[in-house]
Amino acid sequence: MEGRRLFRVSVDVGGTFTDLVALREEDGVLINIKVPSVPRNPEWGVIDALNKFLEGRSPGSVGMVGHATTIATNALFGQIDLELPETAFITTKGFRDVIEIGRQRRAEVYNLFFQRPPMLVSRRHRYEVEERIDADGSVLASLNREDVVEALDDIKREGIDALAVGFLNSYRNTAHEDEVVGMIRERMPGVHCTASSRVSSEYREYERFSTAVVNAALIPIINTYLSKLALDMKELGVAAPLYVMQSNGGMAMAEVVSERPATIVESGPASGVIAAAWLGELMGRREVISFDMGGTTAKAGTVRGRIPEVVHEYEVAGKIHMGRLLKGSGYPVRFPFIDLAECSAGGGTIAWADDAGALNLGPVSAGADPGPACYSREGEEPTITDANLLLGRMNPVSLLGGGMPIYAHLAERAVSRLGDALGMDAAGTAASVVRIANSMMSKILRIVSVERGFDPRNFTLVAFGGAGPMHACPLAEELEIPEILVPPNPGMFSALGLLAADLFHDHSRALVRKVDEVDPVEVVVLFDEMEAEGRKTLLAEGVKLDSMLIKRQLDLRYLGQSYELTVDVHGVFDSDVLLQAVEAFHGKHREIYGYAAEDETVELVTVRLRAVGLSPKPSLEVRATVEGEPGAKEVRPAYFEGPDSWIETPIYDRETLGEGVVLGGPVIIEQYDATTVAYPGWEVEVGMYGNLLLRRRRQ
Repeated sequence: MEGRRLFRVSVDVGGTFTDLVALREEDGVLINIKVPSVPRNPEWGVIDALNKFLEGRSPGSVGMVGHATTIATNALFGQIDLELPETAFITTKGFRDVIEIGRQRRAEVYNLFFQRPPMLVSRRHRYEVEERIDADGSVLASLNREDVVEALDDIKREGIDALAVGFLNSYRNTAHEDEVVGMIRERMPGVHCTASSRVSSEYREYERFSTAVVNAALIPIINTYLSKLALDMKELGVAAPLYVMQSNGGMAMAEVVSERPATIVESGPASGVIAAAWLGELMGRREVISFDMGGTTAKAGTVRGRIPEVVHEYEVAGKIHMGRLLKGSGYPVRFPFIDLAECSAGGGTIAWADDAGALNLGPVSAGADPGPACYSREGEEPTITDANLLLGRMNPVSLLGGGMPIYAHLAERAVSRLGDALGMDAAGTAASVVRIANSMMSKILRIVSVERGFDPRNFTLVAFGGAGPMHACPLAEELEIPEILVPPNPGMFSALGLLAADLFHDHSRALVRKVDEVDPVEVVVLFDEMEAEGRKTLLAEGVKLDSMLIKRQLDLRYLGQSYELTVDVHGVFDSDVLLQAVEAFHGKHREIYGYAAEDETVELVTVRLRAVGLSPKPSLEVRATVEGEPGAKEVRPAYFEGPDSWIETPIYDRETLGEGVVLGGPVIIEQYDATTVAYPGWEVEVGMYGNLLLRRRRQ
């Protein structure tokens, strides 16, 4: 037994693998465990990984457990065994159809057969009550309690499991929503209830109502999932608190998340960007593009000044086209999300030929079950993993340090079958699959950099995920990114991000005023209210006062614009600080859109506050230097795009490479959880923490 040494443990559930990273607090040693995911029962993968970790260790040695999960998104996508509950919605008379009318966007303008996602609340379960609050918060019509009682009686008869309440202008005055919530708890104590003003205190009724409905529909599922996971952990003897990654990149206790599950719909992808920001700070790189290629998808995000870029609205369960989320195809959620672009180009993404004989990639993935053809788990469709295997980029015998055998002949059979439909040989088909995948992934890197107004030539690409380091060089060449950073355990890097994340709680208040009409005292009152609320939540999560950090922001726009930009404010808020925020807004507008209308009227829209509970960060072990030149363990032919397609390439074991080692490409570096492929014209240097730095070789 390893005794009572304390570990911080994180578990990231992906579409193909479940990753566990444990940090031993006394010396910073990291333990990495990878097990297959169980899509229908994701908590089983978590428990399998914990069981493996606890072999030879005491359950009492686990001090905390961090968790990233896609269960909320999967439920909204309609995954089997995650059926959403019957949900009802109580709203202001005359506004029952707001959540269906929406913004009248057509996600696919020229597709006559496009269908919006199904309504989370059927029309018969939308109830109107008489009440009205004005835009300034004054009561125009009192709440008709008889209407509420009548609605609740019908909801009870219908056997509704979840209930959302959303009234017009309740972001300015919550009195009527609070009164209805009190009546629900009194008359229907077992029903899960969400008030719109408690999950989104911002104007724009449709988005606020949609957020409340999504939150209400998810509460029973997330509650059940986290409760069961906590119970299973206790049965293992693990009594440590459970924290969950939110979409904004911050952690929160499971009990908090259970009441606000809309905050974790992009839980998994967020942790990878947080890890990239932490590693960039450790290595002195302030401008970073994170590139995460896992088993199901590839994702990209941007970190500037060590802070991930954030958006304040996202359409969950929406459709992705060319890396972009199609507006009007999902359910709007008004909550801070790390800004990500995503495409269906993971290791398990299936390649196929259409009726015209053209090669296509995705969006279907082989996932963990059955997996790529080479896994020999009854998967027969060719995937990106199978293509890389045939091109000599992957170990042809096994993965996970020999713990997972793979079969090249099965990959060749699957790819050859696709090649027959395309009129190509297996090698040519595999090369085409990789080219298409790289084209798709370069687009998402361009979306989070060039299309956001950032020059990728000024960034470092942090490549991770099981397949990320294998594809990083051609992507960097496409965008002229000068440097690639591959962390020590890239396949487990998102799980490590859970250990690098702080606790976040975001709060907002609507205050729509022209800047020259804003009373700074009113803004200070709102900041104080949100700060008190944030500190209260952090204290309940065990955060000490000296570990709390408060960040204040304002959403500003030019009068007449529909969308805002967020700027930070510092110091005691007064008229001078407000003017500084306006100047920062002009600068940000110029940076993103190429101009600033400094003579135009600026409008304040939202006051924001983030309460942060600082957590200790993991420390990487310093990589020892190794005497003498490292020796390649083998040489095999590998495919690289270019005039000399197949090149005899040296293969190295990453564990044998000490600090300061420099290798010239082409070279392939294998390890337990990933493979790094350095193209011709690139060189690889091993850093002091075991990071791999890939740079273009000087001519």
